[in-house]
Amino acid sequence: QVQLVESGGGLVQPGGSLRLSCAASGSIFSASHMDWYRQVPGKQRELVAQITSGGSTYYTNSVKGRFIISRDNAKNTVYLQMNALKPEDTAVYYCRQWTSGLEYWGQGTQVTVVS
Repeated sequence: QVQLVESGGGLVQPGGSLRLSCAASGSIFSASHMDWYRQVPGKQRELVAQITSGGSTYYTNSVKGRFIISRDNAKNTVYLQMNALKPEDTAVYYCRQWTSGLEYWGQGTQVTVVS
């Protein structure tokens, strides 16, 4: 019922910036919480940032002060502004929409940070 499509990934040098977008279909976006996760080969998928339906935000320690999550309910879109990127930020980034027993994942977008 819900489809999530990530975009905005790419290759960037250390210290650079990228802005990821996740566009959601469906009518429950504004009532849902949105997460950004990332995953690298051989490692567990990691929660990077979260924004609740009420606008409260959470960031994992490694991205605090560098990443900003935001949402535009009129556009059914959540964003992840990534600044001061580091090589260790390289991963596939996924968005997740969830509430109650419902959970939806996007297909991911690749972010590569390399000199």
